[in-house]
Order: sequence, then structure tokens, then C-alpha cells
Amino acid sequence: QKEPQEGSRKEQLSVKKLRVVLFALCSSTEQAARHFRNPPRRIRRWLRRFQAFHDDHPELSEGKYLSLEAEEKLAEWVLTQREQQLPVNEETLFQKATKIGRSLEGGFKISYEWAVRFMLRHHLGTRTRRGVANPLPKEIQGNAGAFIEFVQRQIHRQGLPLAMIGAVDEISLFLDAEVLGSGERKESALQTVGNGEPWCELVLAALADGNVLPALVISRGHHPCPNSIPDSVLLESKENGYGDDEIMELWAERVWRKHTECRGGSSKGMLVLDCHRTHLSEEVLAVLSSAGTLPAVIPAGCSSKIQPLDVCIKRSLKDFLQKKWEERAKELADPDSSALLQLLLGWLGEALEILGNCQELIRKSFLLASVLPAGNSGSPRRNGDEQEELIAAMEERLEIAKSRESSPGLPENADAEADPEILHRLFEGESEAESFYGFEEADLELMEI
Repeated sequence: QKEPQEGSRKEQLSVKKLRVVLFALCSSTEQAARHFRNPPRRIRRWLRRFQAFHDDHPELSEGKYLSLEAEEKLAEWVLTQREQQLPVNEETLFQKATKIGRSLEGGFKISYEWAVRFMLRHHLGTRTRRGVANPLPKEIQGNAGAFIEFVQRQIHRQGLPLAMIGAVDEISLFLDAEVLGSGERKESALQTVGNGEPWCELVLAALADGNVLPALVISRGHHPCPNSIPDSVLLESKENGYGDDEIMELWAERVWRKHTECRGGSSKGMLVLDCHRTHLSEEVLAVLSSAGTLPAVIPAGCSSKIQPLDVCIKRSLKDFLQKKWEERAKELADPDSSALLQLLLGWLGEALEILGNCQELIRKSFLLASVLPAGNSGSPRRNGDEQEELIAAMEERLEIAKSRESSPGLPENADAEADPEILHRLFEGESEAESFYGFEEADLELMEI
């Protein structure tokens, strides 16, 4: 009698299991495992079971919830939230979906089943290793294409040297003091997603020739001068922190201007950056313009495909810092912020030294992001394969060891996060740019996306 019941449960997941799976897609399998106290392997099995059931019953996913157009709006929101390191979780996702659904005739039926299917259908699992191959929502896909066309045309027409084509982005680190002082689950105290003021911000920049520029670390509060700061790291501290404008002004002055001066200051350049947190103040624009550098502003929601740092560098660096934190967290007894900052600077210096020896991988990131002409010229599947290989190579260099439990149906080296891309293959087969010296106004029209 028991066997048929177990079999029927395997056909469709319970609400409780769907909540766990949704958490895993929004955050990660490992975080879901800690939060719900379920083994990661079990969560991955539930995710595969869900996918298999809905591939066999596509009628359950059609016409029941949001229209395709409304879902694309929601997918666009998820992508832009993630670009800003803002939380996408059960609460925020359902709130946004309900808001969009209110405008629909006949109302909107929300459920965990719909939410999991939505995340899979739009390739929105956080741990995808094939972002360059995934289709973007239709509207922003057009913006991405226009951006790529503009950037490649500028590089070709201006003859920009690879050493003057850069990509810059911020990584915010959030430290939960309450969790840190609780005595247990300290490994969860450091996060790269959050609301409110971050504990530290890292400004990371790489060049199309494969080199990495010094990282700028912005710390809130006054700290005694750290015992040692790696040569590859610049530290700025201020009691109340810095605003986004100020952070980019500091970086433009201390890192980018110095880089252009080291090259004689005669070459024109281009800097790829997103449109969210790096608000381009007049001061930043003035520094870039005086350095002959054009800002190439990535349209909202498109970073996963066309920001070179997003192809593999940022995720690998975040994983490296997270791994270092988890290794040390349990032995930290009432650490003060100065001691934690010293640890962070050491870890960052270690990572940057390794990245400095990964020039071929960084160059490949610029190609796969389609920033460089002739890049990303293969099929989406081939480009996705190349990104997976690139991430694996970077993880190997950084020695990011993760426990990978073997699971039926998943490759032995499958990502511990149950990458939905593997599941899909298993079961389916505004800018003031015209003021920039040396760049023609007609060439810059495409920037105004």
C-alpha cells in the first residue's frame, strides 16, 4: 500500500518542497539546505522531479497564471534586482508578481508551483553557468544588441587598444552582526545580497588584454591602519561611508586616471559599466573625458550576457571570499571590524594575485560578453559550453573546492547548485557621451538606449 503513495508523491511536489526548491533557485541550494535543514542532494532531486513532471504535463503551465508579456516584465525585474545585489526571494518575487498580476483581466493565481516554473522557464536560477547563452526578455534583448553594436563599432573605428578597454563593477559585502555574534551559523553572516548599508564595497576592474587593475575597497567606520595592505588593493575608510557617486569618483581618480597616465595618456579608451549603482556624476564623467575614455553603459537587466566581469570573474571572486569566510567564521570569537577588515584585505590580495595570472581567462570573458569584435560568434549552446569551461577553469585556479555529491542524471562534476541549465538539457534537450573628446556625436547615438 505504501509504494503507490510514494510513487504518487513523486509526480508532483508538495507545497513544502516547492518552497524549498524556490528558495534554492532564488539563492542557492546550499543556502536552502542550511535554512530548511535538508541535504543539498535531496533538494536537487526535488528540482529534477519537478522539471520532469512539468515536461510531461506542459498543459499545467499554460494560460493559468501570468501572460508571457507579463512574465517577461517580471523576469526583467529579477535581472535588474540581481544586478544591484538586491534580494530576490519568495516575499519580493510574490509581491512583484502580484503587482503585475493586478493589471490583468481575470486576476492572477499565484502559487509556489507557478513561481518555480517561472524561474526555470526564464533561466533565473542564481547559479547558472551559461548566462551568455540564455535568452533575455525580448525588450531588453534588443537593448543588449544595440549596446554590443555600439561598443564593437567604437572599438573598430577608434582602433582602441585592448589595454584601454576596461570593465568595472562594484561588489557589496553585507555583514550581519547579529548572526556573527549568535555563536552558530556564523558562516551565514557574510553575504553578497542585502538591503541597507553594506559593510564593505569592492570596486573591481579588468582590462580586455587580460590584466586586472588594483581593487578599491570602501569601508564604513574608522579603523586603525591595517597591519598590511596588499599592493593590489587600495583602501578608503569613512565614518558614514561614501555615496555611489563618491565611490566612482574615488575609483576614477585613484585607479582609472592612474592607469591611463601610465600608458602615456595619449590613447583613447572605453569603460564598460552598468547603469545602476555607478551613477555617472559630472565629476566622474569629467575624469573619464579628460582621460579620453568613453563610458559604455550597459542597459538594465543585460549584465549577465554583456558585462565581462559577470561572465566568470565576479562570481568566482565572490565564491572565493565566501569560501575563505566559511573556513574562518566558526573560529572567530567576537571579532572587531578592524580584524575582519584585515582578513578581507588579505583574502582579496590573494585572489587578485591569482587573477593576475589568469590573463587568458579574462580575455576570454571579454570575448564571450561580445564586447570585443569577433567574440561570441558561436551558437548559444557553444557559447554556454565555453562559459562553463571558463568558470570551471577559474574555480580551479582559485581552488574553490565544493562538495559535489554524485546524483543520477547529473554529470559527476555538476555544480552543487543544481544548475537549471543542465536540467533543461536533460529534460528538453542616458549618457552625456557627445562631450567626450575624440568621439563623433553621430557615433554615439546608440548609447542612448
